[in-house]
Amino acid sequence: MKKAEATRKDILQKAFELIYTNGYRTTSIDDILATTQVTKGAFYYHFKNKDEMGLAIINEVLKPVLNSSFIEPLQKEADPLKAIYDMMNGLLMKNAFLKVEYGCPAANLTQEMTPWNKDFSKALDELTQQWQETMITLIENGKKKKWVRKEVNAREVALWVMSGYWGIRNFGKLAHSKSVYRPFLKGLRQYLDTLR
Repeated sequence: MKKAEATRKDILQKAFELIYTNGYRTTSIDDILATTQVTKGAFYYHFKNKDEMGLAIINEVLKPVLNSSFIEPLQKEADPLKAIYDMMNGLLMKNAFLKVEYGCPAANLTQEMTPWNKDFSKALDELTQQWQETMITLIENGKKKKWVRKEVNAREVALWVMSGYWGIRNFGKLAHSKSVYRPFLKGLRQYLDTLR
């Protein structure tokens, strides 16, 4: 990896960690420079401004995590309802990248930035749509294979699961504990069992 490429990657990773911990709007370029120990010139060599860096974080840091943690688990299991439960259990109880005290980084950015920045809104909507469409396809395929009742509305299930995830992440942030996830996972399993 070339030095410039490594510097850019380091800026994105460390800026992501600051933003995930403190929020986007309260994290300044000076905070990022202090953490990365790069000069202002080096920062502006890679990014025109903070928002361009923020979009790069979404596209280069969050999208790969979304793919490996939210999408791929749904594609590895034949039973779609088991796949959804296992994915959610993995996200809430086992995923080392997603910290309970900070919630979901994509959800945080959505709440913080989409009212103010249409480019962020578009990039975050793409992440959300990818997850939703993957889940819908999984459920529709499950209906064809009789894993899921034919009258189940796949879009409604995906929205219910996604909104439950974002909501329980906020409860986790408030409690600073994964213990709040357990009753949610129990309820999720019961809900998914009604779809068989």
